[in-house]
Amino acid sequence: MSSKVDWYFDKDQKWQKAVKQLRKIILDCGLTEELKWGCPCYTFQNSNIVLIHDFKEYCALLFFKGSLLEDSHKILIQQTQNVQAARQIRFTNVQEILEKVATLKAYIYEAIEVEKAGLKVTLKETADYTIPVEFQRKLNNNKALKSAFQSLTPGRQRAYILYFSAPKQSKTKESRIEKCIQPILSGKGLND
Repeated sequence: MSSKVDWYFDKDQKWQKAVKQLRKIILDCGLTEELKWGCPCYTFQNSNIVLIHDFKEYCALLFFKGSLLEDSHKILIQQTQNVQAARQIRFTNVQEILEKVATLKAYIYEAIEVEKAGLKVTLKETADYTIPVEFQRKLNNNKALKSAFQSLTPGRQRAYILYFSAPKQSKTKESRIEKCIQPILSGKGLND
């Protein structure tokens, strides 16, 4: 246990009993507890294995390399279609956790073995993402924009592509693109 993380479990919240139970299960597996991204994160030899986080409708265990786990019980959830490596196991009450203690430990031990084996998730390259037609048109007609976009880090490029691709209506896509032209020209990412 890390005293730096205690506040997370002591705060008055909807999922307090559930996250305390998850903490107990994870610590029984011999992982090191740390605070990362404002959440309890559990590591093995300084590598992230699993994280506890809570949302309005559920609390969850997030396995950083969950896509590499066997998922024999079919309980891992891909948070969104754009999440490549991580997978969650979600809970809406403490009883669900108590019923799955052995299964959760098995998943945690499997995640540790994945890390020990040095397995890596093969991530999509930026070139594998489809650039929306509206943005491609802007890039084709504006050499400075195209050069600035190509100079961004792959992660920043992906963030823009996903942001521009999300709306269904072309008008909304174009509006988003217009608002982001100056930041792209300035070498900034979507969230900078």
